[in-house]
Amino acid sequence: MKHLTSLFDLTTVEVREILNLAKELKDAWSHGHREPLCRGLVLTQIFEKPSLRTRVSFEAAMMQLGGSAIFMSAREAGLEGREHHGDVARVVGGYSDVIVLRTFAQSLIETFVESSGKPVINGLSDDFHPCQALTDVLTIEEHFGDSEGRTLAYIGDGNNVAKSLLLVCAHLGMRFTIAAPEGFQLDEEFLKQVKHRFPNAEFTQFTSPQEAVSSADVIYTDVWASMGQEEEKEQRAAIFQNYQVNSDLLAEANADAVFMHCLPARRGLEVSEEIMDNPRSIVFPQAENRMHLAKGLFAWMLR
Repeated sequence: MKHLTSLFDLTTVEVREILNLAKELKDAWSHGHREPLCRGLVLTQIFEKPSLRTRVSFEAAMMQLGGSAIFMSAREAGLEGREHHGDVARVVGGYSDVIVLRTFAQSLIETFVESSGKPVINGLSDDFHPCQALTDVLTIEEHFGDSEGRTLAYIGDGNNVAKSLLLVCAHLGMRFTIAAPEGFQLDEEFLKQVKHRFPNAEFTQFTSPQEAVSSADVIYTDVWASMGQEEEKEQRAAIFQNYQVNSDLLAEANADAVFMHCLPARRGLEVSEEIMDNPRSIVFPQAENRMHLAKGLFAWMLR
């Protein structure tokens, strides 16, 4: 049984298989073909955190492949104290063919892997955002034609998105740089795991955004305060004020560099208005590709 809890789960061959399936299914979709690969299958999504792209992309993907989808909040599923989490996982597994969770604790995803008896996908946790990172490299390859040897510069907090981007870069031979203030960089324990799993991975941490984007093909950012960090919003805005992606920072990168953001964006904070709407911004094709990546993931996981 296949699961996706983080990109540590996958081999590089499997990463490439998922991306190739996503590309094939997107090409078929663009020509009006929707092969019912998931006819009769049921996707169940349980979210502790609200979402636009995660929920809609997975539901649309399953429906376009001929399946159906169920959505529940954590409260509806009984995850807020009504039932033991393992019991919820076993019950939901009996009704579902694949389960997507969007949650705070990575441990909840692991509980569903252990107890549900069905394939489980991490739609987001505080630790990792693997589907986003796979979507991002799908978008990079779609734009540039390749990914190997390119440099992705991430500007901002060393969060779940940054971790997953480093992992997908390590899988595919991309260089990863990150600029974050002291205290907000990728943690050493995670970096030790990356070095052990990917001894040839190329990554560098900076405090200077200008240094991080030098020779970058992609400049990427995320919100400075994620869900669950709302009380830190003002404090983080002050700490990260020099980490905005704007025209001056874009000018420090390669001439054909593009801008990416996992969304939602706080225009005027981590990214300036003119960069969001710049011709070199590919954030909206990136957002659409969440659906196409989900299809590739379903095809790989459920076939």
